[in-house]
Amino acid sequence: MATASDPLGRPSADALLESAQREQQGRLKIFLGAAPGVGKTYEMLLSGRKRRQEGVDVVIGVVETHGRAETEALVEGLEIIPRKSVAYRGRDLPEMDIDAILARRPQLVLVDELAHTNAEGSRHTKRYQDVEELLSRGIDVYSTLNIQHLESLNDVVAQITHVRVRETLPDRIVDRADELELIDLTPKDLIQRLKEGKVYMRDAADRALQHYFAEGNLTALRELALRRTAQRVDDQMLNYMQSHAIAGPWAAGERVLVCVNEHPASFGLVRYTKRAADRMQARWSAIHVETTRYHHLSEKERDRIDEALRLAERLGGDAVTLPGSRIAADLIDYARANNITQIIIGKSNRSRWFEVLHGSIVRDLVRASGNIGVHVVAGEQVTDETGDSTLTGAYQPFNLTPFVGSAVTVALALLAGLGIDQFIDLPNISMMFLAAVLFSAVRFGLWPSLFASFLSTLAYNYFFLEPVHTFTVADPSNVIALFFFLMVAILTSNLTARVRAEARVSRQRAASTAALYNFSRKVAAIGEMDDLLWAVAHQMALMLRVHVILLLPEENGDITVRIGYPPDDELNAADLAAARWAWDHGKPAGRGAETLPGARRLFLPLATERGKVGVMGLDREEAGPMFAPEQKRLLDALCDQAAVAIERIKLMQDIDKARVLSETEQLRTALLTSISHDFRTPLASIIGSVSSLRSLWQKFPDDTREELLRTAQEEAERLNRFIGNILDMTRLEAGALAPSIQPTDIGEVVTGALVQSKAMLSQHRVTAAIEPALPLLRIDPTLTGQILLNLLDNAAKYAPPGSDIQVSVEGGPDAVVVSVKDQGPGIPADDLEKIFDRFFRVGGADRRRAGTGLGLAICRGFAQAMGAGMRAANRSDGPGAVFTLTFPTSLQVNA
Repeated sequence: MATASDPLGRPSADALLESAQREQQGRLKIFLGAAPGVGKTYEMLLSGRKRRQEGVDVVIGVVETHGRAETEALVEGLEIIPRKSVAYRGRDLPEMDIDAILARRPQLVLVDELAHTNAEGSRHTKRYQDVEELLSRGIDVYSTLNIQHLESLNDVVAQITHVRVRETLPDRIVDRADELELIDLTPKDLIQRLKEGKVYMRDAADRALQHYFAEGNLTALRELALRRTAQRVDDQMLNYMQSHAIAGPWAAGERVLVCVNEHPASFGLVRYTKRAADRMQARWSAIHVETTRYHHLSEKERDRIDEALRLAERLGGDAVTLPGSRIAADLIDYARANNITQIIIGKSNRSRWFEVLHGSIVRDLVRASGNIGVHVVAGEQVTDETGDSTLTGAYQPFNLTPFVGSAVTVALALLAGLGIDQFIDLPNISMMFLAAVLFSAVRFGLWPSLFASFLSTLAYNYFFLEPVHTFTVADPSNVIALFFFLMVAILTSNLTARVRAEARVSRQRAASTAALYNFSRKVAAIGEMDDLLWAVAHQMALMLRVHVILLLPEENGDITVRIGYPPDDELNAADLAAARWAWDHGKPAGRGAETLPGARRLFLPLATERGKVGVMGLDREEAGPMFAPEQKRLLDALCDQAAVAIERIKLMQDIDKARVLSETEQLRTALLTSISHDFRTPLASIIGSVSSLRSLWQKFPDDTREELLRTAQEEAERLNRFIGNILDMTRLEAGALAPSIQPTDIGEVVTGALVQSKAMLSQHRVTAAIEPALPLLRIDPTLTGQILLNLLDNAAKYAPPGSDIQVSVEGGPDAVVVSVKDQGPGIPADDLEKIFDRFFRVGGADRRRAGTGLGLAICRGFAQAMGAGMRAANRSDGPGAVFTLTFPTSLQVNA
């Protein structure tokens, strides 16, 4: 975290805010190892047991012992939260039960294998996301991690071990850890443990020794773990210094800062710093202090500064641009705030007289550095295309207009002064000329205001000092007054011009900040990918005055144009090659870049810490450089925000897909369960009845044969209803249900349904109350009859034999209502809406007859398809449930 020092010696606001936020969350401790088998889980359990002895409430969320006896011994005596089963492709996979842990709410939970990927259908994709939720609820977490699982080291580990690790986590998790404990073991000791079978089984251990666990691999992984731990400790020390307002540096580790400017030697300074930092094994940064002078540089010189900073980033350093006015003081403040121990600055080639008049940054830096080392280096000269390696300012043609304006301003002040002098005797008429100088400084800048200062001095002397109308000064005191008038005018013009320049810079920064804020607000409020891409392309085209084209990856890994502004979806061969190169390598390509500069557009990869999300192509009609340095910084910020917004939409889409996949998997599991169990019962009855009749037909009396045939028929009809329900649900899900609407007498439909269900209702007392003279309804009689059959079948399942089932049809001013009441156990209040979900069946109910859990879902689906309503309730006059089918007046024929 780079920050500037507070001039009053106060703690860093960012550091204090970070500390305050962490105080409200749980603490995370990570046991980091170079490879499996170094003892991370063992040490985590040992630390957990020590905390338990100290009186801390400790539980195990998930621990993988891998059959190691010494690890299993440490598990004994610690409370273990049982894992939950997650259904995945017909299997139950055990995962950490985060809900159970939150309900138990311990002080400390032990979570093994932080980089683990959860089974599909879990609340979070990764285990570290489970840990983040626990931390946000104020629960401390101990966890384990191998260095190869860090996202930033994935490529390095693959190069070392020739194995690509698939399970990774972002570096921010390690950066967020309150404690990072390195569990270190020498390669020889780890190989010995492997040979003893303490890491893997014997056969697996032999294969591992030949590949991943080679001594060279383990040594390299150990160095990575040591370096990453040292880096985290260094960050923690820096945060502590900033939050406690401790002036640096603390030379616990070297940090190098190189200063760059518009001089070509800056490139050599950056390379020199890279080599020096490598020798010291230190972190390093390149910094440019942006003063008002920056805006007077030529485009070429500003590009040079930007290129030097980008070179630092390519070489592995950090690039920092720091607004300021006093370069040496600002550099020292930044160095102390960020624990910089060494500053490298280029040797000045300016004359001694220039340094006497304007001061020396190098001398000021050395004088104020204190215990920070300052290295003055003669940077390597880099000759540009023109062959010029010297520092030159921007050539700007002389503009006479500001000087004429200043002269006119002084003339107006002179006329005003002469007019006032005729009527009022003012001893300080010189104030009129100071006002003209101030106006010139504000309106025209420094040099025109200095010109106005000299003109004002001459005019004041000629027209107002005795003897007037001559440049001779008779009174010696007037000489002194005239001299100080000139000095005040010069100082005033200089200060005013500086304030004017700083105000202009502030306005530009405010405009950029406002543009970024408005851009972030717009993209944050968008939920669809196409809308987001259009907004990004449109806003960037307006803000940067360029043509924008956006390319996103397809499922096959290729990238295609998704949108352009102005609308443009054609890419020539050079542009397409540059776009693919930028996507494959994660670096800029095309116009103005180092790779494929012949393309018409500049292609920039859009990426977040999770990976690449797309490519942006930019083009403008004007020749020359694509962007000024300040525009490049704005472009980088806009690209970062666009990438985050695109990733947000993709994550939302992934969540939706995961939810649909999870629901589909649940439905598939429920359907298979229904088919395997509920269909087997009627099939067994049918097979039993038919086989008995075939083998014992002659021996059975007529009434027995009739009973068996009736059983086979009833079970076949029941099986037919099950299959019909599944087919009906498929039609509803596919949107293929088209009701055949016609004028229908609802009383006839109810009567027909009762006749069809006579057999299934044979063990119940059925009463029907149908109000006469009901209006005809515009409904589908077949679907309505199916609704009633499913409701009557449901009542027969749950109402005990011999109980009443009541069917009523009533007309009212607002609707025609059909009700089916039973005397069963009723429905739990929490399940009154859930019973209309697919495959949902009330738990604990007495199911004497099997079912698929689709009947009521189909009833509501059919009802809604016709414009009717369906709801469930419990009877108020006794036990039982009542299902109500409501046909509003809009469905009546005369409505």
